[in-house]
Formats: sequence, structure tokens, C-alpha cells
Amino acid sequence: MKKKLDNLTLLIPAKNESESLPLVLKELKKYKIKKVIVLQKDDKDTIKAIKDKKSKIIFQKKNGYGSAIKEGIYRIKTKYLCIFNADGSFNPKELFQMRKSLKRFNFVFGSRYSKNAGSKDDTFLTFIGNKIFSLLGKLFFNIQLNDILYTYIMGDTKKFKSLNLQNHDFRICIEIPLKITTKKFKYTFSSSFERKRFKGEKKVNEFKDGFLIGYYMLKKFLIR
Repeated sequence: MKKKLDNLTLLIPAKNESESLPLVLKELKKYKIKKVIVLQKDDKDTIKAIKDKKSKIIFQKKNGYGSAIKEGIYRIKTKYLCIFNADGSFNPKELFQMRKSLKRFNFVFGSRYSKNAGSKDDTFLTFIGNKIFSLLGKLFFNIQLNDILYTYIMGDTKKFKSLNLQNHDFRICIEIPLKITTKKFKYTFSSSFERKRFKGEKKVNEFKDGFLIGYYMLKKFLIR
């Protein structure tokens, strides 16, 4: 019998994940849950790899990780949604504890740096960068998260849509918690163990994306 997650849709942004995404979808067969996969039209290999998996596919109008999330959010109709990686690094077993947290909170963030958590996919650079950005988030914007760039995020779909997200790239990772805090929505975090990705390579460029995120945070701080 499949484990059921009511009123929840997984939003799965994917780019060049022809090897990992079919394995993720196979694992998710254990759960009765809706899925929306957001792809770029030119990602032929991934499209071909999942064409028989009976999942709802949306093709992005604009390229970029942020665009995939923005466009996907507006196509979801369930009460709750969860951003879910296409590379196998997120463990679906953690969805149940996150879903319970939504009884008292509007959003719940996965955290690799809390009790009974960790990561097999974090590098030294991403670990240090995340710690720095988490500290800046607390100092600049009073964002009470210790893993600010980790996008295992579940929340109320209407409130997700009300964030009016703007960034097309990985800056959306900081835009989401920043706007949640600004709007004074209730949020918490839940322990998460990031697994090693199933296949393929990371899409994040530590230096380029780190610079863009840092610049975005500084800009938002200065124009408050």
C-alpha cells in the first residue's frame, strides 16, 4: 500500500537530469503524491528519459532554476507544495515530518545543520558559503535559519504564490526565505539528511552563484 501525502504536490525543477530523474520518480512510486516536473524545452535527453513516467511536465518559458520554481508554483493547485530536487539528494521519507509541521506553520525548511541531520553532497565551499549567508541573513534581515540556501522547502501554495518571486537563477534560494520573513509568515525548520546525488553533476557554480547571492543580499539590505 502506498504511503499517502494529502493536499501536497512536489515541484521538481530539472535540468540535464536524464540519469537521476527516472530513479527519483521510481522511488516516489512508493508514495501517493502529485508531482509537477519543470523542464527546459531543449533538454531533450531528460524529456526522453521520463516520457513514459506518467508525470505532469511543464516546459519553462525562461531558462534558469529560479524560473523553473516561479513558473511551477503557479501551476500547482493543491493546498501545499514542496520544492524537491531531481537529483536524488532529497529523501522523500522526510516529507511526512515536514507535512506535520505545516499544522502550525506556513512554511518549513529542511536543514542539514540541525540535530540528526547532515549531508553527503555538501562540499567545503558550499558548507562555508551557506554558513556565511545564513549568518548574514540573521544579521541583515532577521532570517532565523541555519541552512538558508537549502531549497528543500514545503509550504502553503497560496502563500508561495503571494511571494511574487522575481529571480530567474539561484538567487531565488535567498529570495524565498527573505520574502517569507518580510511578509511575517510563520516558518520553522526540520532536520534533513542530504543524500549523495544519484547520477550526474551539480548545477551550482560556487563562485558565480555565490557572488550573485551575496550581491543580491547586500542590495536588498541597502535599499530597505
